[in-house]
Amino acid sequence: MTDVTKGIVAAKRFAELIRSGCVGWDPSRRRVVLGLLATLGLTLAEQAVPVARAADAPLVMGIFPRRQATLTTELYAPLAAYLSRELGREVRLVTAKDFDAFWAGVEQQRFDIVHYNQFHYVRSADKYRVIAHSEEFGVGTVAGALYVRKDSGINTISQLRGRKIVFGGGTDAMMSYILPSYLLLQAGLQPADYESVFAKNPPNSLISLFHGQADASGAGDILIDLPVVRDAMDTSTVTRLGMTERVLHLPWAVRKDMPKALSVRIQALLVGLKASENGRAILARAEMTGFGVARDVDYDPHRRIIRKVMPTIAMPR
Repeated sequence: MTDVTKGIVAAKRFAELIRSGCVGWDPSRRRVVLGLLATLGLTLAEQAVPVARAADAPLVMGIFPRRQATLTTELYAPLAAYLSRELGREVRLVTAKDFDAFWAGVEQQRFDIVHYNQFHYVRSADKYRVIAHSEEFGVGTVAGALYVRKDSGINTISQLRGRKIVFGGGTDAMMSYILPSYLLLQAGLQPADYESVFAKNPPNSLISLFHGQADASGAGDILIDLPVVRDAMDTSTVTRLGMTERVLHLPWAVRKDMPKALSVRIQALLVGLKASENGRAILARAEMTGFGVARDVDYDPHRRIIRKVMPTIAMPR
């Protein structure tokens, strides 16, 4: 029971005592006190209304533009509906046309629940608390990779010097830019040693490589297995040139000011999805196989790599 509710209850009980004569005041004083208590009760009730309204407000679930906006909505709408049903509260699904627009939403804390990449999370850890990570193809980790066409004659990363490399999404794409850039650094190549171009999103980076628009592609190692990629190209024509260490997969987080009980409930609902047939159908629609529990410390390996690639980027804890 909140302090506001306790105040209302106490005022009502005291008023009943006065009305019943248990408090021995003369009628005129009794009317004055009853009037004051009525005003107090009204004031307390008015204070309680915004609290109730805030509790009933929709929860906004933001999904980063890993795929096209229309496809993102199709994939995650069943998950939003499931959370709405189980929480007894609308969960409103939103996405963005590109990474810049999405990141603006993160910075302005427009999202109550947010699914984004690892770079987004470590940069917003002062505003959001990670609760889960994605599992795809039965695994909860992912690696960054560099791909080339099999007929390119390129066999080592060092051969990419002076070549054109297409990355997906932008410089904030963890799997499709930061991790592949880390691979290039490990091979002794600085950004000035090759030409960087960017596709609209990660899948398009591989598709661009397939169509001969670049000499190599930076992408997550599992990207090539996604239906959106397999349906758009012959994946047998490309091969991995190199791959990074495996790190925890894409995070799901909630606003840090979200009540702990609500965040724990959301976490349990996500992690528990793979335990039921209906849950597995929701996961399959989102092209996932499950959720795992995640903590902030699980993203320390990502922080280490980001510091190597982007030494000036601030990463709050």
